[in-house]
Amino acid sequence: MARTKHSDRAASRRPVKTDEPSLGGFREALRVGADFALSDVDTHGTPNYDGGKQDGKRDLGTAEAEQSDLLERLYAESTAGAKRAVLLVVQGMDTSGKGGVMRHVVAVNPEGIKATAFKAPTEEELAHDFLWRIRKALPMAGQLGVFDRSHYEDVLVVRVHDLVPEEEWSTRYETINAFEREVVDSGTTIVKVMLHVSSAEQKERLMERLDRPDKYYKYNPGDVDERKRWHGYMEAYQAALTKCSTDAAPWYVVPADRKWYARLAVQQLLLETLRDMDLTWPAADFDVAAEKARLAAT
Repeated sequence: MARTKHSDRAASRRPVKTDEPSLGGFREALRVGADFALSDVDTHGTPNYDGGKQDGKRDLGTAEAEQSDLLERLYAESTAGAKRAVLLVVQGMDTSGKGGVMRHVVAVNPEGIKATAFKAPTEEELAHDFLWRIRKALPMAGQLGVFDRSHYEDVLVVRVHDLVPEEEWSTRYETINAFEREVVDSGTTIVKVMLHVSSAEQKERLMERLDRPDKYYKYNPGDVDERKRWHGYMEAYQAALTKCSTDAAPWYVVPADRKWYARLAVQQLLLETLRDMDLTWPAADFDVAAEKARLAAT
């Protein structure tokens, strides 16, 4: 018998069960600690995961139902007055796979998602403090906010290109930490991810864009100019990761030479965070039995 809309709704409100065991431990494996060195990360590695490409794709798909269920619970809580939200910050060099994360991890739950892709600041944005445009893009209660690039551009691009004096950008790390602490205290859980791709892998991905007409739209001649600043970006990332990985908002570095692993790892980081929030369906604020009786009489 075909499933009805009513049975679909009921199923969406029951705990999601799968035959596959839940993955775990990605936050512990990928978190930036006190002695972290970006140069030590194996960008082709698959920390905390023993499977191969096909296993990773399977596990990514298997977890979609649980992810959808948890995000619906997050939204449902907000309808009853809960103030909680989640902010996923995704940073990385060009071709690191940010777009793939948006398509394969985030886009499976289009409802309740507030995604923002930060570009070079406009004249209006430059007239304000560097966090002004970030505050405007924060998720509301019940939402998953996703930042494709973020306020960290103001200690990455700005630093590498000498857009402001060092005495200005060097104070921003503490400002960012204070800002994120404020965001967390307001009820938003922050998950910060750097997709770490190697210089050799980036070169290969850029060349693929030049070899394929269907990829031309992704290519920007400025990407080659940015590659010449690779060392400067690695220094800037090292500083941002170690100075701004806090208890309130830790950083996670995801090896990204294998796209399938990067997507799975980001999904699992998000899932582990959502599970720990102990999200529940809000109780009815009406007499259920009475409403059933009223409905049956119609």
